[in-house]
Amino acid sequence: MHVQELMTTPVLSIGPEASLKDVAALLVDRGISGLPVCDAENRVVGVISEGDILYKEHDPATGRKGGPLAWLINGTTPAVIKSHALTVREAMTSPALTITPWSSVSEAARLMTERGINRLPVVRNDELVGIVTRTDLVRAFTRSDEQIERELRDEVLERTLWLERDTVDVEVKRGAVKLAGLLQTRSDAILLERMVARIPGVVAVTGEVTWKVDDTRRRERLTTERKVQ
Repeated sequence: MHVQELMTTPVLSIGPEASLKDVAALLVDRGISGLPVCDAENRVVGVISEGDILYKEHDPATGRKGGPLAWLINGTTPAVIKSHALTVREAMTSPALTITPWSSVSEAARLMTERGINRLPVVRNDELVGIVTRTDLVRAFTRSDEQIERELRDEVLERTLWLERDTVDVEVKRGAVKLAGLLQTRSDAILLERMVARIPGVVAVTGEVTWKVDDTRRRERLTTERKVQ
């Protein structure tokens, strides 16, 4: 599954010169926690969120490593800059982390998890075309067994691995996938299980996928020989 199948479009954005009062009112009115910041050409220059605005709600001189006067020495830290911000440009997080419409949902989930973010602007040729959130990814996880099986057969078996649909038997029950079949190499079998595990909605992958050639041993032997040389 690709990001373009989940993203919200058209997407609400705001300009960098807007006031924080305006963006706060917009977030509250729309019931959202953040939005992309775009220039006149609709290119993403940052992201503004509730977290950025909350810096206005506390004193940057307290609660920071280095004691209550640390901000006097390090007065240009992001926390201090955001706490004195009046416009979106001064408070936004920049550069923005973005993703493309044809990126996989698993890639979006990885980025959000590793970076601790809740949303990703979706860009095509540097232009904003949508946004995908954690809520969107969770919604994808609730897909039916039929949808999971269809993606497995169409996207993984046929389009990615170039296998006939009947090469591997597929059974999906409540998100648990069972595979059975004979593939050419062990690498293909390993890749198949990894790709199936990344399909949104899959909770487990089991089964008996065997292979004709164990090509992993040859690779291990070549790697060992290179190290010896």
